[in-house]
Amino acid sequence: MKLVDFTQVENIFIVCGKTDMRRQIDGLAATITEEYDMDVYHEALFLFCGGKKDRFKALYWEGDGFLLLYKRLENGKLNWPRNQNEIQKLSAQQLRWLLEGLSVNQKVSIKPAVKGSIA
Repeated sequence: MKLVDFTQVENIFIVCGKTDMRRQIDGLAATITEEYDMDVYHEALFLFCGGKKDRFKALYWEGDGFLLLYKRLENGKLNWPRNQNEIQKLSAQQLRWLLEGLSVNQKVSIKPAVKGSIA
């Protein structure tokens, strides 16, 4: 069994709005394929949140089966986008922001420098 470094996953998707957190692997996979017409078997991490913003689930296909992660925060809440019926692709940085309680759409951030641009 291998554990995935989710900062290295190429495709990270957040399912905005509220998801029924009673759903397990099959129900969450059906949400991705039926509601968003996406391939759940493609190398992608899908994130879901219910009504309470202190917990979320993540679904990932590892090649030989699905990995379902569930996390409940003990102190704090996620800044989860609530645009119902929308799915949004995130960068690894946006995933870090989300898991730190920040908005995935930061208005200001320091951009990477261009190599050789010494002024």
